[in-house]
Amino acid sequence: MRQNQQTTLRDTVTLTGCGVHSGEDVRLVLHPAEANHGIVFLRTGLPGGQDRLIEASHLAVSATELCTVVGERETGAVATIEHLMSAFYGLGVDNVLVEIDGVEVPILDGSAGPFVDAIDQVGLAFCGAPRRYLKVLRPVRVTQGKAFAELRPADEFRLDVEIDFGDGVIGRQRKTLTLSNHTFRREISRARTFGFMRDVERLWKAGFALGASLENTVAVGEEGVINPEGLRYADEFVRHKMLDAVGDLALAGYPLLGAYRSYCGGHRLNFAVLQELFSDRSNYTFVEGAPRREVGYAEIANSIAVPAYAPDV
Repeated sequence: MRQNQQTTLRDTVTLTGCGVHSGEDVRLVLHPAEANHGIVFLRTGLPGGQDRLIEASHLAVSATELCTVVGERETGAVATIEHLMSAFYGLGVDNVLVEIDGVEVPILDGSAGPFVDAIDQVGLAFCGAPRRYLKVLRPVRVTQGKAFAELRPADEFRLDVEIDFGDGVIGRQRKTLTLSNHTFRREISRARTFGFMRDVERLWKAGFALGASLENTVAVGEEGVINPEGLRYADEFVRHKMLDAVGDLALAGYPLLGAYRSYCGGHRLNFAVLQELFSDRSNYTFVEGAPRREVGYAEIANSIAVPAYAPDV
């Protein structure tokens, strides 16, 4: 099915859990939103009782170390948004108000799967406005040592992600994918975040991974994966890097028509390639309609337009 119109959620849905880095409990409420609203975070629970709206945009990114953060720490920020943003992008969700009462999106099981399940609980509806796509017109590339990320012109959103950890457990892995609702669900949505046991003490001292556990992270030891259930995919590590890339690139603010390629990339390079894309107006253009994008929700085909309204929060 081609997705020609913007979408939102049919109803409100709530998730709770802890932040993988902060270790703090958090409540996340996803509210339907009107056309052209986009994905916006409503940060509550701030000192002085002042709530803050933060757009899910590359312009709002304030940190990319081990996760992607939008907003400023001093006035209210939201960290580790990439798995949630990946779920929105992968399922074709355009407009949501994300109410969150803590500093970090809950890690849940370490993948985008629980967010996909939550969205499926309520389903999607049309917003009655055309969907706009961001089309890459010229190649852009950023590098950091041997690592790089690039975007090239294409008529659909394709990803080619390669990692190389130079060890015997993960090693070198590469995966290519043309993103659709179906491929997102089947190929990458359940791939979990991962970390090395040798890094745990250093991360704790730096204030990271305070909420990490075998329930939400694939733990890599010297001899192999420590989690008793093992891996969900033989190449789960590169699939998770692809999941992260989808979530970070969603901060373009529009679904992409372009080919993304990275080698040993991560949040920093994903953000940097968006900055490079937007640095020159001749690098991109906007087009309306859906070239080849799937939605995958049977109820959308029969839904009616959602009237514009302000979500009751």
